[in-house]
Amino acid sequence: MHGFWLAAGLLLAAAPPAAAFDPFGLFGSEEEPLAPSATALPYGLRIAGTDDDDLLKALQDSSALHRLRREPPPDGEGLVRRAEADLRRLPEALSGYGYYAGRVAIRVDGVAIGSESAVAAAARAAEAGRGRSLVPVKVAVDTGPLYTLRSVTVRDPRGAPFPEALLPERFTRVDAEVPARSATVLAREARLVDRFRSLGHPFAKVISRDPVVDDAAHVMDVTFTLDPGPLARLGEVAVGGTEEIDPAVVRSFVYAEPGDPYSPKALADMRRSVAKVEGLGSVRVREGERLDAQGNLPVFVEVTERERNLIGVSARYSTVDGPGLRAYYANRNLFGGGETLRIDADINYLGNDLYARQRKLAGIDSNGLGGRLSATFVKPALWGTRTDLVANLFGGREAQQSYVVDAAGGTLGLRYRFSDTAFAQVGLDGQVGRSQDALGTIDYRLVGLPVSVSYDSTDNLLDPTEGFRVTASATPYPSFLGSDPGIFVAKAQGSAYLALDDEANTVLAARLGFGSISGARLDEIPANIRFFAGGGGSVRGYAYRTLGPRGPFGLPVGGRSLLEASLEARIKVTDTIGIVPFLDAGTAYAGSLPDFDERIRTAAGIGLRYYTGIGPIRVDLAFPLDRIKGDRNPPAALYISLGQAF
Repeated sequence: MHGFWLAAGLLLAAAPPAAAFDPFGLFGSEEEPLAPSATALPYGLRIAGTDDDDLLKALQDSSALHRLRREPPPDGEGLVRRAEADLRRLPEALSGYGYYAGRVAIRVDGVAIGSESAVAAAARAAEAGRGRSLVPVKVAVDTGPLYTLRSVTVRDPRGAPFPEALLPERFTRVDAEVPARSATVLAREARLVDRFRSLGHPFAKVISRDPVVDDAAHVMDVTFTLDPGPLARLGEVAVGGTEEIDPAVVRSFVYAEPGDPYSPKALADMRRSVAKVEGLGSVRVREGERLDAQGNLPVFVEVTERERNLIGVSARYSTVDGPGLRAYYANRNLFGGGETLRIDADINYLGNDLYARQRKLAGIDSNGLGGRLSATFVKPALWGTRTDLVANLFGGREAQQSYVVDAAGGTLGLRYRFSDTAFAQVGLDGQVGRSQDALGTIDYRLVGLPVSVSYDSTDNLLDPTEGFRVTASATPYPSFLGSDPGIFVAKAQGSAYLALDDEANTVLAARLGFGSISGARLDEIPANIRFFAGGGGSVRGYAYRTLGPRGPFGLPVGGRSLLEASLEARIKVTDTIGIVPFLDAGTAYAGSLPDFDERIRTAAGIGLRYYTGIGPIRVDLAFPLDRIKGDRNPPAALYISLGQAF
């Protein structure tokens, strides 16, 4: 009998919940009672006997009296029949929550339901108040003791246990005082199936579950019979759903090859990598229903395409960096090969202009207004390979607190994707411009050969909880190519993420950045090429690009090297709210390598996170710990953006 109740509870746990009267749950107010009626029997329902909100919700979802309370029956017999149905179903809900000895009693206008003789009496009692009052209906629940899960046993179809190598003890271990709820049993079953699927068995399934309840000890023992199915490898990957985008482009973003080991993670990685094709909307990766002749599992990637053209406008404001406006146009499938063309126009104005007077004294021609116009073109999957062509052109004025640079230039590169997590890029970079800062005016020309690598094993772009990211680049601008000055620029940055619990409610995040320029004196290097620290993506609390060596009139002039670091503890308080204490440190140095003569500036702060389906909304309040003498930097800085700081 107990096996029947467990099976019924499992079915209830898998069923969708009934619709609530307040679908948004915004007000928490009780619904208005129905008015008495001469043509129907509206009733008032009360469920008593439990303070567990989850259990109460399960009882309500199972109760015909509760679900149909806004649809009163025409007569007393109809009301009693609803109550009789609840007498059968509500014990199933109790069993689903681990109360296998629970009992339910229902009274209609004081008459207990439970026997055929009571049906007529309860119906008459209900009819007595027709048109004058609501029929009182009370459901009294006696949960009895909560049963706990004592043991979990897993057998193969022949009845033999699985070896420890296949099914470690942690998959069958049961902690003390775990309620024997249907949801607990279902979760354990899913975990067992996932274990074998992760080992390369795509058709693993539990073919039977045998729960045995001990009423004397109030415990349950469950035995699962699990069929792993055949061991498989990945088969051919078929791409479907493309209309205007070349399927070969989509296929180039699938890094798994036929014969690779099968695992759900491999399919998840496949979906994530294909979703990076900007012209695609939804991406679904579906497994074949049977193995092919070679014993491999066919895989089907089914996609939909997005609209080609996209226009956007965004505005921003910072108490430190001032207002800004950006507009862009993008074509996400320019020639039918997944090519993207994006044109960006950005205009900004220095808000809290800390160095306006010093810039004027230094003869720097700036009114704080800057802007940039750029165009970026990407041709993915050249000749069906994993090599992408990347090109960019730009022109504009960069107006910062301590310098102004008018420049134009472009890059042309080839990017090779080793996998979904790693790529390398080589190319040609050039720009010409005029730089004005406290060290003077420089007319420069740079022609370089940039080389960069990137690796990202994190689990989420905007809110990583595990893995690490590393980017590194080296760009020689040699004089024999026409560069003036001839310099060598190297940059590297890495970040790591560690979840301290299984639910990733507490995550430690750390970042380290480094940069170096060699080959020329500081005053020969354009200001926009030099290194500065400070700002929302660097040392929070200090104005953007103001930390480093100082020149005439106390103006920041940047450095030839950079070292900065950040440490955060990302702590979720609820599913949607989190707090983030953080510490930042860093500065730029005059030499091509950090020599620590320049004081490292530090800042501390506290952040608030609101987690959405897109990503966390970040609000950080940062306090500089090493105030710079003579600066009018505010005592705190506020940052608001989408996504984590790094």
